[in-house]
Amino acid sequence: MIDLDTARQILAALDREQVRYVLVGGVAINFHGLARATKDIDLFVDVAPDNVERLKRALRSVFDDPALDEITAEDLAGAYPTIRYGPPTGEFVIDLIGRLGEAFRYEDIEAVEVEVAGVRVRLATPRTLYRMKRDTLRLQDRADAEMLRRKFHLEED
Repeated sequence: MIDLDTARQILAALDREQVRYVLVGGVAINFHGLARATKDIDLFVDVAPDNVERLKRALRSVFDDPALDEITAEDLAGAYPTIRYGPPTGEFVIDLIGRLGEAFRYEDIEAVEVEVAGVRVRLATPRTLYRMKRDTLRLQDRADAEMLRRKFHLEED
């Protein structure tokens, strides 16, 4: 399970390094006020090489892990555009997402900037999270979509 202090450290490092990212997934849902347990932090990232280098610097400042050097812009922009990073400490993972099939790229993610525990966070809007989750096969995603739809009065596009 990811604890909020670790999430705050990661998000603060991303802000410090000016990484272009949007927080999606379970942590984002929590930040929108819906209770959701999660074992990962999902970051939709701009796959530009300079941004990926800033991303790696940010993560290195939190996790002193040589494995971070293996993350590449080419992989995030490639045929399988998600990298799952498991920090050496903790029982959670960080999913770095370059795109979701043909449906979503970084540029397609509608986001808002919010402050969480003194940290500036780029957070996917409820509407975007709903659109990302409503048509998946995963039951948890469908449950998330339904919670978002009800709380934010979202309608089908």
